[in-house]
Amino acid sequence: MRKMLRWLLSLAILVGAVGAGAGSASAAPAAPAQPDIKERVLAIPGMRFVEEQPYEGYRFLVFSYAQPVDHRHPSKGTFQQRFTLLHKATDRPTVFYTSGYNVTTAPRRSEPTQLVDGNQVSMEYRFFTPSRPQPADWSKLDIWQAASDQHRLFRALKPIYGKKWLATGGSKGGMTATYYRRFYPNDMAGTVAYVAPNDVVNDEDSAYDRFFAGVGTAECRTKLNAVQREALVRRDEIVKRYQKWADDKKQTFTVVGSADKAYENVVLDLVWAFWQYHLLKDCADVPAPTASTDELYGFIDEISGFSAYTDQGLETYTPYYYQAGTELGSPTFKTPHLAGLLRYPGIYAPRNYVPRDIPMRFKQGVMRDIDRWVRHDAHRMLFVYGQNDPWGAERFQVGKGAKDAYVYTVAGGNHGSSIAQLAGDQKAKATAEVQRWAGVSPTSKPLARHDAKLDRREIEREPVTLRP
Repeated sequence: MRKMLRWLLSLAILVGAVGAGAGSASAAPAAPAQPDIKERVLAIPGMRFVEEQPYEGYRFLVFSYAQPVDHRHPSKGTFQQRFTLLHKATDRPTVFYTSGYNVTTAPRRSEPTQLVDGNQVSMEYRFFTPSRPQPADWSKLDIWQAASDQHRLFRALKPIYGKKWLATGGSKGGMTATYYRRFYPNDMAGTVAYVAPNDVVNDEDSAYDRFFAGVGTAECRTKLNAVQREALVRRDEIVKRYQKWADDKKQTFTVVGSADKAYENVVLDLVWAFWQYHLLKDCADVPAPTASTDELYGFIDEISGFSAYTDQGLETYTPYYYQAGTELGSPTFKTPHLAGLLRYPGIYAPRNYVPRDIPMRFKQGVMRDIDRWVRHDAHRMLFVYGQNDPWGAERFQVGKGAKDAYVYTVAGGNHGSSIAQLAGDQKAKATAEVQRWAGVSPTSKPLARHDAKLDRREIEREPVTLRP
């Protein structure tokens, strides 16, 4: 009996001690809350807040950041560069996205961000308005300066977002992510580049001729070539309508020279644009060359876009055309089916889309350096291409020196090809690799639930010529 009493007394003391300990713990002061994410970002020198848009499960904020006009000489002035932040949590990985053009100031989530369920920083490319120095020294628009913009923003945000980072982008954005990795290889844990062209030698473009000789089916190629030729046969009639449309819309042609010159560019875009934005099944919608002028006019506008070569259409993309004519290169291709119908030899070139008061000189060897680095030194890089996308005719390849690097092709895919469109085994492997690079457990499936608005994957409609 005494033993039982002693045991009960000991148990009561033990329970009391535990209770006292629990009470002490609950009474301890709570850890100080982290400052609001907006305030943490704004505490970085050079940051400005632009706006916030509510989105369930995230904070979506737009900022601008003071960047040097010239990263080699930071004291020679700055400009404000826009970027957006899709914030989930600081203990999640972060994806650094760029389109290579203007930033979208509406909530969007790239495929890698969905795969790893992370944060996303989206940066506007330098010289795309409003992220343009004033006055604009165009010699400071090159791939190294742009990569240095990314590097500097990454270093500013890394103390807040301390987990692993991935770089990504599609088309020119895929090129941008690749160039960033080449110049700053230690910033990112991995790079996912979609449909990124790789024009190693600007004057050697036979790859495009081989592409157009074999893309799709012979029947579809014949239909497209026939309607493209007919568009030039009826050019005088259509150009009159084009000029009237321009006058009504207050569109002008000062840069290219005339509505007729603009129209020749629009028609030269036609076959390229079809394969860039459409699929083989859409060949059924290509009109016959005997179609009415109304139908032909509508098809040309739908595929190429009459606004592309107006001054107003070109202005937004002047920075791209400048880069195409100074570093990136631009494709040329043969059009024997248009023999005798083209009036302006050499017009299909970047110099003709940039105002003449902006000097341009092509720098040989810049893309060769990038290509060599990717082939021999790429680590943890993944490239995705579409089989029927013209921009994939000249693409990045990885060689023996590359490690943990992959090139995948979506069967029948266009310029909107993605990891989700790959064949089963490739899709699972690519997904798992991206997740592994981001430091999360590979599952072969996206970690974030699909959101129809946030994960919108349609190709942004843009003027086509020489533009990926």
